[in-house]
Amino acid sequence: MKNIAVLLSGCGVYDGAEIHESVLTLLALSKACVNYQCFAPDIEQMHVVNHLNGEVSAEETRNVLQESARLARGEVSNITELNISEFDALIVPGGFGAAKNLCDFAVAGSASKLHPEVESFIQEFALAKKPMGFMCIAPVMMPAIFKSGVKGTIGNDSGTAQAYTEMGGQHVDATVEDIVVDMDNLVVSTPAYMLANSIADANIGIEKLVDQVLKMT
Repeated sequence: MKNIAVLLSGCGVYDGAEIHESVLTLLALSKACVNYQCFAPDIEQMHVVNHLNGEVSAEETRNVLQESARLARGEVSNITELNISEFDALIVPGGFGAAKNLCDFAVAGSASKLHPEVESFIQEFALAKKPMGFMCIAPVMMPAIFKSGVKGTIGNDSGTAQAYTEMGGQHVDATVEDIVVDMDNLVVSTPAYMLANSIADANIGIEKLVDQVLKMT
């Protein structure tokens, strides 16, 4: 049976992993009858956001691994524990945590860098030529991993697409229902909540992404 790694970035759209995207990913994997294991870095979040009013807490701090455990029902491993030989593919849901905790795109834009442990984790899949899927804002990490003009999408936001191109990627505009496949780099991306107006909207592209990633394993 196939084993898929899922990289989380906390819990909550504004400061962690997007919950709907994460749960829909796990649901699609479960429906496909494959095993999955959630991973997250054991680091502090960039900040903590009150999801009721959107305000940043001046005092509170949270740990990305501990917050990801909320989403994974406690079943989450530190990214430093990865044994790449045990996994067939990687999928990365979005949410601002991908752009704040896994990398610093939210503040640095096209000059952003991945957290060193996160970069090493994702690089293991790239070096082993194992397929990966990135959704929502998470594809902005792809140009740092693939240096050859990797094709990907964040939807159709011109500013984010320009930043993706400035980082060395080849951006492809897409609708919420689309996936963009780069067969040379074995990577798939979809806009999800960059464009989705509902959980049902987001699910269309996510199911396609999961299906495509599994076909490529």
